[in-house]
Amino acid sequence: MKKLLIFASLLLTALATKAQAYLNPQASLEQRVEDALSRMTTHEKIKVLHAQSKFTSAGVPRLGIRQLNMDDGPHGVREELEWNTWNPAKWTNDYIVAFPSLTCLAATWNRDLSSLYGNAVSEEFAFRGKDVMLGPGVNIQRTPLNGRAFEYMGEDPYLAGEMVVPYIKAAQANGVACCLKHFVLNDQETDRFTVNVNVSERALREIYLYPFKKAVDDAHVYTIMGSYNLWHGTHCCQHDELLNGILKKEWGWDGALISDWGGVTDTQEAATGGLDIEMGTGTDGKLKESEFTFDDYYLAKPFERLIEEGRIPMSVLDDKVRRVLRTIFRTAMNPRKVVGSQCSEAHYEACRQIGEEGIVLLKNAQPLTKGKASGQNILPLDLSKYQHILVVGENATRSLTQGGGSSELKTLRDTSPLEALQQVFGNKIEHAQGYASGRALYDHVDKVPAEENARLNAEALEKARQADLIIFIGGLNKNHRQDCENGDRESYDLSFGQNELIAQLAAIQKNIVVVMFGGNPYATPWLREVAALVHCWYLGSEAGTSLANVLTGKVNPSGKLPVTFARKYEDYPYVKYGKEAYPGVDKQVYYKEDVFVGYRGFEKNKTVPQFPFGFGLSYTTFKYGKPSIASAQDGWTITVDVTNTGSREGKETVQLYVGEQKVAATNPIKQLKDFAKLSLKPGETKTATLHVSNQALQSWDEQNHQWKLLSDRFRAYVGASSADIRGKVDFSLQ
Repeated sequence: MKKLLIFASLLLTALATKAQAYLNPQASLEQRVEDALSRMTTHEKIKVLHAQSKFTSAGVPRLGIRQLNMDDGPHGVREELEWNTWNPAKWTNDYIVAFPSLTCLAATWNRDLSSLYGNAVSEEFAFRGKDVMLGPGVNIQRTPLNGRAFEYMGEDPYLAGEMVVPYIKAAQANGVACCLKHFVLNDQETDRFTVNVNVSERALREIYLYPFKKAVDDAHVYTIMGSYNLWHGTHCCQHDELLNGILKKEWGWDGALISDWGGVTDTQEAATGGLDIEMGTGTDGKLKESEFTFDDYYLAKPFERLIEEGRIPMSVLDDKVRRVLRTIFRTAMNPRKVVGSQCSEAHYEACRQIGEEGIVLLKNAQPLTKGKASGQNILPLDLSKYQHILVVGENATRSLTQGGGSSELKTLRDTSPLEALQQVFGNKIEHAQGYASGRALYDHVDKVPAEENARLNAEALEKARQADLIIFIGGLNKNHRQDCENGDRESYDLSFGQNELIAQLAAIQKNIVVVMFGGNPYATPWLREVAALVHCWYLGSEAGTSLANVLTGKVNPSGKLPVTFARKYEDYPYVKYGKEAYPGVDKQVYYKEDVFVGYRGFEKNKTVPQFPFGFGLSYTTFKYGKPSIASAQDGWTITVDVTNTGSREGKETVQLYVGEQKVAATNPIKQLKDFAKLSLKPGETKTATLHVSNQALQSWDEQNHQWKLLSDRFRAYVGASSADIRGKVDFSLQ
């Protein structure tokens, strides 16, 4: 009898489990999805397709299916907002670690650090109860004026693709979905809601879509965010050819396409154009004074009416719901989702390490004293050499984790550059602000009175006369029309009178180190007058510590540029085509430089940049051997020995570029195809192993709309940057 009862109990349990497969984490993902879908009413299906607050979309409470909690990233979890407004909720437990900007991560050229980043930041999202992290971003930096470029990974699609994949894999392994953005062609903030992008099919495929496809193929990214801009006259958040045709059918992607906030404009286009979750349409939600609620979204009541009237088939609705359910079961209802942690020392350590490797040393020279060189490069700083150090610049003390738009962060603690340098040099340090930029306000420039900046400028120059070393810490910040969402920069020059101030300081003291923050290149008219230039991007909560460790030599810099720094703005490839190429005319922008973005265009135009793509100095030196090549199963393997010929341990990024032996005018001379970062002790030699697949040698054939080999004879270039090639080797596919 007892055995019979046990059997009956087990049978009932099994039947119950089978009956509710969607609640059984042991069932396959597709079993859970199909079972849940079969139990949902039409209205419940509609409810999961649109927002129910600023940053959540609904689940199905009747069935125990959880909602999706989203939040802005990708550099940390945004502070909590009120349910229906953009106002801060003013919680006291939502302080987090700010991680370095994605441009900084790209500048590390270190795939392992990308994985470390994705793991650490997703742990903070998980701890805060978030299921979807709105990021990372892989839009291409075709213009140095793009106000949002600091959120992306530079100008090269291969580098962006390689660096985003480990980030996504690590984050999603923790049960937090990445929402890769912005798909696609959202490469400027000017007219971002209305501009129609005209681009060749080849450039679209080879440059702008490439990192997204890499994330789909290699990282299986769970969600993707559509972009505001138009392509072929249709908004990209509701674009049938782009979302259904390329992303879902051609690439076979099974995730959920989420709109950018306010990116949807039409029910019919959104319903049939591939959108799955609609967020942020112009509403304050359930506020009593609002007549337009979440149920009035394009994918809410209007979509439900079209389904009920039979004007759109149920299969279209079901496909969307399947994609949303997959996301829910992969995240909110994933039993293996981590608990996570917030503001842990491990996260601060990850922040510091990424920042240190992302810092790029652009110049390091011997300062002149009485017309003669001092005998050694100014960096790393000799702690005993200087007695009176003047730190000039607003960014020495300014919080660069605030501002910038959706990436603004509420941090528990930040270490400023001035604080970190004071910890090293003690009372030898004095600070002068030098200039003021105003508050970091979204979509508004806070004007600073001219007399205030004149006073700060005079104070810095007066103090400079007493200093034996000047460290200028400036650059861009996250003010509107600097590095900030919804506005591009107005000039390639630095703002707030910094160029003039640096030149004046250098005239007083030749021992001057310039440290710049920012997500974009800028003009450096004072470069010959300063002893060193260090570029930091945005370094997050450990900014000061990371910078101080590099300046003092505790860490040997190893960052390499993910973007090209031009001598002057007019040198960028698109500029010669006028306003049609940027920012556009009559809401139309034309990518007339085609595939010649960044270093590709500089090489085609034979324009010498100030600092080339892939460039970055070290406190040691590296010698490259002769590269050799061998055929591999799916392509070619190139090896080269690299020796540390200096006196310090350091890291070198060995870069592989490939081009045709006889380059057609329509093709780039060479393009990045692989890289390897080596850590070498003084005198040590290691072999860098690089690979290029035969598929990676193909170009897009616009006539036949497919990938095709345009040549069978290629040249591999191995170097320390796109302009510093240390060896070449030819190979043929015949």
